[in-house]
Order: sequence, then C-alpha cells, then structure tokens
Amino acid sequence: MTGRQVRRLDRGRRRAAVRRTALAALAEPVAMHDAMAAPATAPATAHAAAPDPMTSVAPGLRIASARISPEALLAYARETYVIRRRRDRYLPGDLFGEPTWDILLDLYVATRENRPVPTTSACIGADVPPTTALRWLRILEARGLVEREDDGRDGRRTFVRLSAQGLAAMDDWLHVALAMLDHTVGSILRQAPPLAEAAE
Repeated sequence: MTGRQVRRLDRGRRRAAVRRTALAALAEPVAMHDAMAAPATAPATAHAAAPDPMTSVAPGLRIASARISPEALLAYARETYVIRRRRDRYLPGDLFGEPTWDILLDLYVATRENRPVPTTSACIGADVPPTTALRWLRILEARGLVEREDDGRDGRRTFVRLSAQGLAAMDDWLHVALAMLDHTVGSILRQAPPLAEAAE
C-alpha cells in the first residue's frame, strides 16, 4: 500500500469517527455539547474496534437517518447557503466570515446538479472580494477538497469542483447535521399543533 493510499484510508477513518461522535451525541442529548466538543479524530485502533454507529444510536435517530436521501442532502445544502445570504437582511454582513464554507456549499450544490462552475462564479458565490475568494480556493485546493480543470473550449477559463474527498466530507457533514435537526427540531415541529389550531 502506498503512502497516498494510507493517507486516504486515514482520512476515511477520521470522517467515520466524526460521524460516530455526532450520532452518539444524538443518542444522549444531555451529553450532546460535550460529545460535539470532543476532538474530531480518533486513533485507527479505536475505529477498528468500534461498532457500527447506526446499530447503537437511539431509535429516533436511526429513523431520522433512514429518511435522508440524496435529494434531501441537496435541498439542505441549498437552503443552508440561501439562509446564510438572507442573514445579511437582519444583521450586519461584516460581522460574519467563512467564505470557504460558502464556496463548499455552492460547489456541493453545483456538483449534485451536474453544473460546471467557472472559477469566477465560485468567487462570486463566496460573497467576498475576488482576491480573497481566490486565496481561499487555493487553500481548499491545497487541502485536497477542490480541484480545478481547464475549459477545453476556452483556454482563458478554468472550472472548479469538489474533489472526491471534498464531496465525501460534505456528504458526511450534511447527513449528520440533517439527522440531528430532524431528530431534535423536527421532533418538536411534529409535536406542535397545526398552524390553524395555534391561531385559534
């Protein structure tokens, strides 16, 4: 096994450890804050001995996780991006940052919709000055989360997309986050009376 393959295997193990930590936190809501604050990585030996996370979590979370489809992940990513844009209507935009998160969300949606994203469009999606967006794109590329490729028809243009590693990481995060929301917020909403009844 090559060094690159070992590193790829370790990354997969770390992603699995993150998912296990989040799912375990949902199984014990009282300990959720401490569990989510724990380190996101785990030794390879711990991963090998750990049980399948979906067999040890609360039944409610297993149901929530089973409901999550690729379409739901795409919708959640799209709405997460839109919500971030709408935040500026209520709070000053200069209070917030994280252009890389906007880039990753935007590229995830484009990937799942099979849309090519020119580098200039990715910069616009980051909602920061182009020089800042380009700097963060280079960082994401160096971390192996995004890839660039030349436009075969226009030598002046390049496209940017999530790498296989970036797509897998986004899938994992969106799945865990959506399962958490469905298990907590979703259960509250399902117990609430219909809006017509609440208005009476």
